[in-house]
Amino acid sequence: MKSVKIMLVVLVAGLLAVGIGSSAFAFHEGGVARCSGCHSMHSPASASNLMVGLDPSSTCLSCHEKAGDTGPSSYHVSTAVVDMPAGIAPLQRSPGGDFGWLKKTYTFDSHGIKTEDGATFGHDITASGKGYTGRSNNLNAPGGGTFPTASLACNSCHDPHGKYRRDSTGAVTLGGGQIIASGSYDTSLIPTGTDTVGVYRLLAGNGYTKGGVTFNAAPVAVAPKTYNRTEATTQTRVSYGVGGATGTGTWSNWCKTCHPAMHSTGNNVHPVDQGIGDTNAGFYNAYVKTGDMGGTIATAYSSLVPFAKNSGDFITLAALAKNDDTSLGGPESGDQVMCLSCHRAHASGSPAMLRWYMGSEFVTEEGDYVMESRGRTVSEAAAVYYDRPATQFATYQRVLCNKCHAQD
Repeated sequence: MKSVKIMLVVLVAGLLAVGIGSSAFAFHEGGVARCSGCHSMHSPASASNLMVGLDPSSTCLSCHEKAGDTGPSSYHVSTAVVDMPAGIAPLQRSPGGDFGWLKKTYTFDSHGIKTEDGATFGHDITASGKGYTGRSNNLNAPGGGTFPTASLACNSCHDPHGKYRRDSTGAVTLGGGQIIASGSYDTSLIPTGTDTVGVYRLLAGNGYTKGGVTFNAAPVAVAPKTYNRTEATTQTRVSYGVGGATGTGTWSNWCKTCHPAMHSTGNNVHPVDQGIGDTNAGFYNAYVKTGDMGGTIATAYSSLVPFAKNSGDFITLAALAKNDDTSLGGPESGDQVMCLSCHRAHASGSPAMLRWYMGSEFVTEEGDYVMESRGRTVSEAAAVYYDRPATQFATYQRVLCNKCHAQD
């Protein structure tokens, strides 16, 4: 009997370790994660750093891509080729987008035969073990950058060891108090005393250097715990914020690390990292769709045109991160437009990784997505909009720049 009791104790301990108990940690909850998840001491796939994948991105995708997915799934950010044959869109609907779009190229007849190359649909990473070959036509990062595109990998933007952490004051540091949990979610613990939590998505922070460029701050955001999901019925709101005592912790300043001239002063391009202002905030909040300016600030938010709240306070931001349409408040004057207002961070089904299609004046024509006449199937066109039915837009919906500018 005593031996049976001992076996039961061992079994319960094992279940707790794999996630049955409430105290179990997800792989990255403690920041650095488990060494053996990414490295193999005796049988690595790559001799470089003893990684389990052929290169850094293949190593990341050994967990973040799963063959056999049938829909949006957990923390996956890439659809395996076997799961997206011709006419089938990539399956993941994470806020950053699915890298699988890089493997889709579309040819269609629109005033002559045109081709939209999948290499333009996102950050063209190299992950040789997963079929990503870095086909970009740019030698260096576009927008005046010096980062070599052939070196682009997951760890170009994310710190794989998760050493950046947010303390109880909201400051982000490299090293210091122990990381007790992820800091990415609305359910994340709030650090107290000398304890800390990880930064959003293990993003690179101040001093992180890759490809000869160095980041100067980590941006701030909070996501709902369930974020990789269709938005056919309700939206997923990632609550983007602004952090850093010197104002450097903005999303566009972070993107500017590799794209320094994309939004430089005097470059005649769209302003970022500044208040939207009363006029444009008013347009955003009133705009419902082409021909309908009857909206209100209480229900104005669109995940197709997100913005950054003018706050770096975790509690404030966490209260906005939802996936059930209970948090659809629009911007105030001081909230910011940012790179992610128009682009997805990983990839999208539209060139230039845009959240909506800019290859036409319209998003919809005669009630259908215009992309259906540009080489996509109906489901592929809808996937760009995270499965929203085209009926959510006007019959002739013009591009979503109008959410802030109302020129349609």
